[in-house]
Amino acid sequence: MNKKNKILISGGGTGGHIYPAIAIAKSILKANPDVEILFVGANGKMEMEKVPAAGFKIKGVDIIGFQRKLTIKNLLLPYYIFKSFIQVSKIIHEYKPDVVIGTGGYVSFPLLKMAQLKKIPTIIQEQNAFAGLTNKLIGKKANLICVAFDNMEKYFPKDKIIITGNPVRTDLISCQEKKADGLNFFKFVNQKKTISVLGGSLGARTINEAIFNHIDFFEKNNIQLIWQTGKPFYIKAQEKVKNYSNIYCRDFIYEMDYVYAVSDYIISRAGASTIAELAVTLKPAILIPSPNVTNDHQTKNALALVNKNAALMIQDNLAQSQLIPTIQNLIDDSKLAESLSTNIKYFANTGAADSIAKHALKLIKQ
Repeated sequence: MNKKNKILISGGGTGGHIYPAIAIAKSILKANPDVEILFVGANGKMEMEKVPAAGFKIKGVDIIGFQRKLTIKNLLLPYYIFKSFIQVSKIIHEYKPDVVIGTGGYVSFPLLKMAQLKKIPTIIQEQNAFAGLTNKLIGKKANLICVAFDNMEKYFPKDKIIITGNPVRTDLISCQEKKADGLNFFKFVNQKKTISVLGGSLGARTINEAIFNHIDFFEKNNIQLIWQTGKPFYIKAQEKVKNYSNIYCRDFIYEMDYVYAVSDYIISRAGASTIAELAVTLKPAILIPSPNVTNDHQTKNALALVNKNAALMIQDNLAQSQLIPTIQNLIDDSKLAESLSTNIKYFANTGAADSIAKHALKLIKQ
């Protein structure tokens, strides 16, 4: 009996790392259902919940990331790195993977570094135009580096780079066919405009506060609102909207295919994975880049769309004053909305996960 091929995948901390990893895993199984897949995540982080919800097994590792602000956690970093290396070494020894794939996040560093030390093929998937620290540290020894932007040779060896685009959840690609189901799910009607506010899987305080302070705008203008708040803001938001029948408010929404299916407009951060989702669903978007990211890469992600008239952008510190007027302008200007929807399709790549899966399976055969 032939031994089953096995692949380890890590990616966590935020949905921007987790959902591309899940999309890649699903594409691998679609191409070869006999492959066994195990995820490795950071204990206490959202991947420990989201990955099992997607139908995959995951093992947890004790790891923390470097904090850019002064904190005692940074003093504990060497201990956690040492502990994580012992844990991932045990996982690799017991699981015996043929390939290890990392999509970013704290745990990708010890897992892929240990795999490289053990001469196991590794693949990195970098979502942004500015490579993350973890990926830069392990990029030199990786077999392949799958990217979504040009000019990534400033971070990685040129001969290892493959432009694949960013993986998106497969259920989003044909989500428009689910509009009737989505309207039923949210208890919305087709005759009203629907706006979705997606602050990322962990929420976005600035966006949440701008919506919170202008919540009456949506009822006065007969607009349906889907509001994903993230956990920290959820109780406050839920209390605010409990008497509004036109607002669906949750800390996290799993049914993102329904969200995109019913939405006329999207308000969101500008993470690379979110932009990839907007592109395949052709949604007019107002992007509010997070100021709390390395190299301000979300602003650069957003500007790539803005410069092609494929999205609107508001700076984070201007959201309170500019978000509602910008929403009103977008609703009033149907030609602008149509132009954004048309132009964003040029950023769409529906085959990214399949491409990465194909390269991963090819490495097994080598």
